Amino acid sequence: MAVAYKDYYKLLDVPRTASRDDIAKAYKKLARQYHPDLNPGDASAEERFKDINEAYEVLKDDEKRKLYDQLGPNWKDGQQFQGAPGFENVFNFHGGQSFGSGDFSDFFETLFGAGRAQGGFGADPFGGFSARSRRGRDVEAEVSITLEEAYKGGEKTFSLSGADGPRTLRVNIPAGIRDGAKLRLGGQGRPGSPAGDLFLTVRFAPHPSFQVDGDTITCEVAIMPWEAVLGTRARVPTLEGAVEMSIPAGSGSGRKLRLRGKGLGPASARGDEIVRVAIRVPDPAALTPRQKELWNELARESNA
Repeated sequence: MAVAYKDYYKLLDVPRTASRDDIAKAYKKLARQYHPDLNPGDASAEERFKDINEAYEVLKDDEKRKLYDQLGPNWKDGQQFQGAPGFENVFNFHGGQSFGSGDFSDFFETLFGAGRAQGGFGADPFGGFSARSRRGRDVEAEVSITLEEAYKGGEKTFSLSGADGPRTLRVNIPAGIRDGAKLRLGGQGRPGSPAGDLFLTVRFAPHPSFQVDGDTITCEVAIMPWEAVLGTRARVPTLEGAVEMSIPAGSGSGRKLRLRGKGLGPASARGDEIVRVAIRVPDPAALTPRQKELWNELARESNA
């Protein structure tokens, strides 16, 4: 049976000479644009999303891309593919290897989803191939955690929405995990035999007190002018709870103090916490007459 040819380069809007980086950038851009979660109820967007994923599945992999490029010079939209001359030898060369498949088109299955008895595939007596089993597609998603959760680790429950509807997952977060780290949940991807895997990319949620730079976290502590001059002790937030910290005399606004080992990362190699000093100026309208008199006296003495 003839199978409609798919131009994967056109689906990703890249030239046939595109590098792997260019292909990845094009895929990410289009995947965001047509993701079903951003286009609820739009069947055409969902179909386009599937096509984009299928194209990327082939073009991101050097071996799949090489096989696909061997189809020949006729790259016309809508052409019928029945197998380029000698293409059957490609399958023989790879010993009937299955490249893995999921919710892919007949065109993809014709190229990559079939093989010989090895790998769960059997020869069709009429000259084609029929799949006895099909691996589910891997799925990628992002999850958000707090800095405290990244610091301590532990079990966390996430709700994810996908093509199969919403579902709840319990995931063990390793202590010291970094922003952008990936967690693999075997068998939690799209259904199949075997099921695909779920890859979760961890992202840190914005924090009201801390900024993050790698394993280093930074916060700010506000002190009064006389505390900056004379020195003081101040309560400073950390990811384990507030601690008391000495602020040396003569600390100007913007001075940075360090709490070692109070940052992010694994317990054996945690980063530091940087505490930035900010001097809080009293509101002139809130000063009592006596306070104003003392400030004026200080000004006269300072200028003497």
